[in-house]
Amino acid sequence: MNRSALVLVAALVVFGPLPVDAQRATKPPAAAAASEMVNLNTATAAQIASLPGIGQKTAELVVQYRQKNGPFKKIEEIMNVRGIGEKSFLRIKDRLTVAAAKTDK
Repeated sequence: MNRSALVLVAALVVFGPLPVDAQRATKPPAAAAASEMVNLNTATAAQIASLPGIGQKTAELVVQYRQKNGPFKKIEEIMNVRGIGEKSFLRIKDRLTVAAAKTDK
């Protein structure tokens, strides 16, 4: 065992492993997309599927619901989509918005 490996082992014996928070700090941050807002009125199925607990099939149902019923007026309306109940809504509500679609004039 070389000297630097011995120093590392000694440090682990004396100080113990890094606390969990320090271990997380050494890892790269999660993808930015994981925390971006999703506009229910303009998002693609792929963008909706990036929400926690929402799969591709459910995301496609959200897009179909929007196409059939028009734009969402409030984020709570997403619970009208089959597969999205109150628990799912509570998990994703902080990342949802229903801003009007941009129009080019």
